[in-house]
Amino acid sequence: MDLLVQVLINGTLLGGLYAMMALGLALVWGVLNIVNLAHGAFIMLGAYVSLYLFTYLHIDPFLGLPITAAVMFAIGYCVQRGLLNLIVRAPMFNTLLITFGLEVVLTYLAQLAFSADFRTINPSYAGDSIVLGPVVLPLARLLAFGVAIALTVGMWVFLLHTTLGRAIRATAQNLVAARLYGVEPRHLYAVTFGIGIALAGTAGGLYGTVSQINPYIGAALTAKSFAISIIGGLDNPLGVIVGGLFLGILESLTALYIGPTYADVASFGVLVLVLIVRPTGLLGKAA
Repeated sequence: MDLLVQVLINGTLLGGLYAMMALGLALVWGVLNIVNLAHGAFIMLGAYVSLYLFTYLHIDPFLGLPITAAVMFAIGYCVQRGLLNLIVRAPMFNTLLITFGLEVVLTYLAQLAFSADFRTINPSYAGDSIVLGPVVLPLARLLAFGVAIALTVGMWVFLLHTTLGRAIRATAQNLVAARLYGVEPRHLYAVTFGIGIALAGTAGGLYGTVSQINPYIGAALTAKSFAISIIGGLDNPLGVIVGGLFLGILESLTALYIGPTYADVASFGVLVLVLIVRPTGLLGKAA
């Protein structure tokens, strides 16, 4: 029983981080209708930005997250205005090709810059834990979970209760009406994509504190982010929390009872089941 409780807690902590990873993808997909296959590569770049800040500037990885977010926002804004804005109204297949090519380019540039070695961000408290009876809470994972959930909920509040957030939602729902109210789509699209990449970069900084990173982690993280976005539902900002927690707990239970090699099989098996039974996601609105 103690082992099951520990596994459920580990899955919950992992799921919070998964939710943070998927948030940027879901935002860009829902507003720009772009399935960003380079999303995981941006998560990877964010992890390396945090690693650089920690290794060379000696900035705590959690305190350095605002800097990582700002750097990644600037990169995302420029990528959207300079590249993706050209195909934002193109067929979905074109956007998939462009973002896939971008993922390949970013991966190989990262390999040239950082090598293919596995690295991790190891602050002094990386090995510390909080013990509550039979349950052990790794401090780094607990901090990453707290930051991830806080930012995910904060993004939900931002979209619902700020002028910019309402403009983003209005553009996603009805572009013509948004134009009539003075919204400039090209700038708003770039800001939205920049926010999505900033969230991805922040998730990468958190990921680097709890797991190893190298330039090739992006594809797997994109796949998980995609699955979480579908499972939770794109039209509910809190859906990624549900999807992330669900996926994290499912993977942990699968690893315990079946084997760690089957964790991804279970995750994507559930994705297929959700697409068949409820295509709008667990929290999505039925048509």
